[in-house]
Formats: sequence, C-alpha cells, structure tokens
Amino acid sequence: MTRSPSSSSAPDGVVLIDKPAGLSSRRAAADAAARLGAAKFGHAGTLDPFATGLLVVLLGRACRTQDWFTTLPKAYDATARFGAVSTTGDPEGEISETGSEIPEPLVLPTGTVRQRPPAYSAVHVDGRRAYQRARAGEEFELPEREVEVYEFRETGRSGNDVGLHIRCSSGTYVRSLVSDLGDAYTARLCRTAVGPFKLDEADPQRVIPIGSALTFLPTLQLSREEATRAGHGQAVEAGGRVEPPSWSGAPGGAGAILLLEGSDAVAIAARGEGEALKPVVGFRG
Repeated sequence: MTRSPSSSSAPDGVVLIDKPAGLSSRRAAADAAARLGAAKFGHAGTLDPFATGLLVVLLGRACRTQDWFTTLPKAYDATARFGAVSTTGDPEGEISETGSEIPEPLVLPTGTVRQRPPAYSAVHVDGRRAYQRARAGEEFELPEREVEVYEFRETGRSGNDVGLHIRCSSGTYVRSLVSDLGDAYTARLCRTAVGPFKLDEADPQRVIPIGSALTFLPTLQLSREEATRAGHGQAVEAGGRVEPPSWSGAPGGAGAILLLEGSDAVAIAARGEGEALKPVVGFRG
C-alpha cells in the first residue's frame, strides 16, 4: 500500500481502471489515485506489466478491504503462442523458437489444477520477490500449488496463436496454464473480470462507495444505535437478518458480513458465538 499527501476531500471507495500495457499495477494505481486526490491507495490483484485489463484500485478506507477483494475469482482473455518458449512465460522474456506444432487435441484442463508459479512472479521466496531472485540469476524452484480453473476454452486460431478464455480462482497464473500446454508462452493477456466487476465497467473517474463495492459479501442492515455500537467495535446481533450477497460467485467459507447503515458501510464483521457479529474492520474513523 502506498501513501500520498493527505487531503480532507480524499475519496474512500473503489475505482475500476483498464490498465494499459507497459505499466506496473502499482504505477497504474498511483496514477488513478493522483487524478482523484486520494490520500491513501492500494490495489487488489496484480497484473504483470505486459498485461492489460481490469485493475481494482482501493482508495482511502477501502484499502482496509484488500484481503476480501484479492480472494475474488478472475477472468482472462489470453493468446497462447505455440512453437516457442519464453524465459518469463510472456513477451518480455528471452524467446526461443522450437518449431513445435499446436498439440492436437489441445487439452485445456479444468477443475483442481496443480501448477508451479513462474520464477518471474511476485511470490515471496525467503523474504524477496521471486522475480527479484530470478533477475539476479539465482536458481530456485517454487512449490506447486492447487488452483481452481472453472472455465478454459479456445476462442479462435491464427497461425501459431490460439485465443483462450479462462475463469479461475485467485492465485492462478495464466502464464503457467499456457506453458503447461506444450511449447508455448502467453503472448497477450487481458483481465476481463474480478468477481462481479467487469472490464467494460471501468471508469477512472468513478469512485464506487465501499458499501456498494462490497455487496459480494452477505449484508446486515443496522439501526442507528447498532451502527454506533458497531462503529466503536462492539458486537451486534444478527437476529436472522443477514441477507445473502448480491453476487453468488464469491468464495465460500469466509464468514465475513458487511454491516450497513442504509447504503453506508459501517464495518466488516465475523461471526462470533451464537448470533453475535464482531466487527473486524471498521470504516468510521
């Protein structure tokens, strides 16, 4: 998370931007925050510099919600270029032609998939980013992880290029999915969705209020008295009033509840004993 000069009129909320190629996610988020005069900003879900598409930028108190946004599933459109491999799995690496054909049939795995993150990734290895170690010439191997691929389909072909559409869990590396198909690398990558948020909704001038942006969580409407208590970190009773999220694709089991007073976000709460909901992240003060 990055801080910029404070401002009494700095916005709180979420901005959806279409990140251009060539910019890091941090730089793109910083530019968006500067345009809006945000005092504090962050982003949820890094895009590689060569990639384009939807970046969720968090402003002000919305930075406190980063953990919930980063767990949302993602969707991508990608181009796999066969007959060549890249040291980074993308166009920025050293490309080696192999002359291999597109495998027939081209098997696109779905369900639970074991994959190894690319060496040139933001994964931490002994306190340093993997890409920092890779650029320094260090040899290491990242452990495999299990991810969920909900949809993996071909969208067209042109020469050695195959268009792909992918819906997957958070933490999935498209570059690894593509390289595991054979002698191929990811020539193009565009993120088209993060949870309920779509690329065609991106607007760098529109700040979505926290209460509206978090409706992928179950919600509870509070009375004024309850909102005052919750705003001070005190538990409130669910009383059977919790409403399901407006978007059904959120990962299950998190147990977080968005507490609202009208449309205003008061806190995110966790279930305690019985019907008690204990605020764990507050938005007032």
